[in-house]
Amino acid sequence: MLDPIIAFFQRVFAAIGRGVGLVVAWLLWPFLAAHGWYRDRSWIIKGPILAILVLLILAYGQFFYRTQIWNGFDPAFVTSYKLDTRTVPAGAAIPDQANRCQDSAIVTLAAALTDQNVNQNTWISSTLLYKLGFFGIDWDNTPFFDNKASFQRGVNQVVRRTAIQLADNLGRVRGTSGINNDLQDARGNIQFDEGTWYFGTDPFGFKTPTPSYYRAAVDSWTRFNTSLANCDAVFDSRADNLLQLLDGMASDLGNTSDILRRRSEEFNAGWFDTRADDRYWFAFGQLYAQYALLKAAHADFGDVIRERNLTAIWAEMERQLQGALKIQPAIISNGSEDGWIMPTHLTTMGFYTLRVRSNMVEIRAILDR
Repeated sequence: MLDPIIAFFQRVFAAIGRGVGLVVAWLLWPFLAAHGWYRDRSWIIKGPILAILVLLILAYGQFFYRTQIWNGFDPAFVTSYKLDTRTVPAGAAIPDQANRCQDSAIVTLAAALTDQNVNQNTWISSTLLYKLGFFGIDWDNTPFFDNKASFQRGVNQVVRRTAIQLADNLGRVRGTSGINNDLQDARGNIQFDEGTWYFGTDPFGFKTPTPSYYRAAVDSWTRFNTSLANCDAVFDSRADNLLQLLDGMASDLGNTSDILRRRSEEFNAGWFDTRADDRYWFAFGQLYAQYALLKAAHADFGDVIRERNLTAIWAEMERQLQGALKIQPAIISNGSEDGWIMPTHLTTMGFYTLRVRSNMVEIRAILDR
């Protein structure tokens, strides 16, 4: 009685086996044909081809390592700076220490975040193999090798915004004194194009790559903090400057949450949405950098936060950021909101982004009174 059923499944599995065999044969045919051609050539031809293949294997092996190993990645890395031990705001004289002022935690963390991007790690967006893409397809349009680049750009976007605030407002007295040269240099360097390699065609010729500019920004911030610690520079830790700093961050989060929302609504492809991971890790990079810089702002503007009774709501904002940074799925899925097989990580990240932004808006409203 079971013989017909057994025979049926035998035919099904045999058909599947033949189908798999045809697919494998189709995939291997170009390599087998190339092997046959290569075997009949002399070493004058074989040698250069072999050298090119070895070079490609080594180059892509290095590219794989650079994109998959995230050195220094730790959402809680800011705790190692022990910012809660600071007793005076940035720029204020340190008690019992002659001619010593408190350096800026914001400047320290902006430099540290950029150092993570270009010194502890390779800046992916300007590497040659990333720019060449996957057989001409932009890596951002594939599910491979682009998460770290998106994360780095998210971090850099926040640092860029902060660099503008440092040069225009925080590093000068009420915006009327001259701009600090180190902060001005850092702002110019960190705004440099994210994808420049050693050589380009527009304009044609050799170029200084992106990481060199970002390293110069780190050096400029370090010099500023040294001057500030020696009481030779200023840091204007007023409430309106904190308000403008939060304004910029809230604006960035608003734009990001809108991008996440539109991607989530328009592309419910679950695990097969090749751009979902880019959107997710860019947002993650933003929150990663904002968490570090907001912890730093808490230290630099400690007096303002206490005087305006912002301690509780500020702590809540930091907790929301910590909650968002705990979400690190191995594979990003952009499923429907009511889906039960494929989750919707973009909606989840968008939810946390809006919660953090609402805290910022509330703090801003209190500062603006």
